Amino acid sequence: MQQSGVAERLSEAELERLAGEIGDASSFLTDIREAVALRVVGQHKMIDRLLIGLLTGGHVLLEGVPGLAKTLAVRTLADALDVVFRRIQFTPDLLPADLIGTLIWDKGSGDFVPKRGPIFSNLVLADEINRAPAKVQSALLEAMQERQVTIGDTSYELPVPFLVLATQNPIEHEGTYPLPEAQVDRFMFKVRVDYPSREEEREVMRRMTSDRLKPIEAVVRPERILEIRQQIQEIYLDERVENYILDLVLATRDPAAAGLADLKEWVEYGASPRASIYLARASRAHAFMEGRPFVLPEDVQQVARDVLRHRVILTFQAEAEQISPEVVLDRLLETVPVP
Repeated sequence: MQQSGVAERLSEAELERLAGEIGDASSFLTDIREAVALRVVGQHKMIDRLLIGLLTGGHVLLEGVPGLAKTLAVRTLADALDVVFRRIQFTPDLLPADLIGTLIWDKGSGDFVPKRGPIFSNLVLADEINRAPAKVQSALLEAMQERQVTIGDTSYELPVPFLVLATQNPIEHEGTYPLPEAQVDRFMFKVRVDYPSREEEREVMRRMTSDRLKPIEAVVRPERILEIRQQIQEIYLDERVENYILDLVLATRDPAAAGLADLKEWVEYGASPRASIYLARASRAHAFMEGRPFVLPEDVQQVARDVLRHRVILTFQAEAEQISPEVVLDRLLETVPVP
């Protein structure tokens, strides 16, 4: 689908208006990227996915071996924003109260009063999220889905904006707990963080002569983030692109109907309806970051793997044959017709 196809549905004046608004609104992204680059070398895809999560309110799960700047990237992003940031180190002995807070006795009032935990922040880094037991994950699940937590008999709204950015190590399983599928599904993205290139690692080596981080000034306020989220919702999503999103998601559930009968033996469960929602949101945000007032199929393709990777559940046979979700998604993106 080309720009001319969009012009058939949007007037030229409307396109110019949206393009101008998006150009003005997206200018702060350059400031954020420059601020993050003061500390983080490379990892552009990870930074872009964190920004899309910020622009859409979608939680992000970062998976990679230690030392790839996952925690540093989140902390640096928080420093570039004028928001309340908390880092929570998940451990096997962590309790729900350590996350959401608890009731404490107040001698003055003669009653129990809530003491709020670190979850009451705009940006929460859940470091090594898969090290915490089920009760902690359950408390976090309520916060991620409902944007609220329950302490005692009372529910408390979380700050706006609220975003969970989590990290996990894929190669270490001792002392870890597999995340419940219901919780994994709440993450918009599962991003695989790769090793830096040789030149990027050379730059990292040269920079790290001191443990001191370079100071970063905040470049955007929370109110501005909320305004931009409203603007992103106005980005035009053509019905043909909507159908493309649905075709991709439905193909994960019934590969044979998409002409991929050989994948049926590998896929146990396909993506949930949240995949369609997050694909649409992430595609709009990607178009916004490209300065476009409309979504192209290329936007969908750019974010599809990170949205679908953790939602395609493979069979035991696929795991035995060492088939990864990447193989399935590559086949789907090659086969499903592009509008």
